[in-house]
Amino acid sequence: MILPRWFVSRALQVAAATQILYDGRVPLSAQNASLDTSSGPFLTAVKGSESATHYSGFLGETVAPTPLWNTSEQVISITIDNTSVFTPGGGAPQLGFRRTELIAQEQGSDLKQIIETGVTQFHFSIKADTENPLNLTHEYQIVFIEPSDGTHVFGVQLGSPFTNPTGTLPAPDADSFKVLDHDLNVLFKTPFSADSWHNFAVQVDWDNLTLQVFYSTDAEELTAVTDVVSNPTVAQGAAGQGDFHFGVLKLPLVNPADSTADQGDVVHHGIQEGTKEGLLYSGVFVTRV
Repeated sequence: MILPRWFVSRALQVAAATQILYDGRVPLSAQNASLDTSSGPFLTAVKGSESATHYSGFLGETVAPTPLWNTSEQVISITIDNTSVFTPGGGAPQLGFRRTELIAQEQGSDLKQIIETGVTQFHFSIKADTENPLNLTHEYQIVFIEPSDGTHVFGVQLGSPFTNPTGTLPAPDADSFKVLDHDLNVLFKTPFSADSWHNFAVQVDWDNLTLQVFYSTDAEELTAVTDVVSNPTVAQGAAGQGDFHFGVLKLPLVNPADSTADQGDVVHHGIQEGTKEGLLYSGVFVTRV
């Protein structure tokens, strides 16, 4: 695979012992138009009916990226609104969700065989979009690896977990990040403070089916916040590999007017306010351990 020049230059800025397999840190030269054509390091198919740049964009030098990596990059803004209804190929519109996600790719190529073998770390930094705040009475799935069965190898969640019937809202820990394993057990939880960059690395051992979480804020070095923990219910091999997503996926609240069956169909039914909401991302890359 031939790597673009900016990818190689980014790689040289990380410790020499680290092999970068995928780099989603956006150089200052990158243009928003690449999002509309999925011609850069991101596939932008998971969105509503408008163009990709209606929902996502590179912010130039107007917002400083995470200072952790001391690298020059553009922050990525990802938003949803009431048009953010994704229709998967051959499927019905996902009317219960509002979602915009970027999927890691390289020159239009699937990366699973590169970034999801051996032991790899998935890095990402997240900051609040104070102009477009989340509604934390809802559940948000914001970073995950999704195999074809629709489960998540790991996931990062914000807000109040979806329940049917709806529980007390907002949930007591709605304003905390939760890092989840494949079985949705919470491995790590930390407050979502709006004024900080929250830096994560999730280490996945694809052969031994384990996870480990690393975390810091702003320029602080990443530190392990969990032990290496078993993640045994992920399928072995290709069946357990999936696309690496980051963005904003907002789940609905149960609509009391819906039928019992529809109340349980979180993908296609439920209450959404339709407001514009978003998150900021930087420092997205994957390394070999």
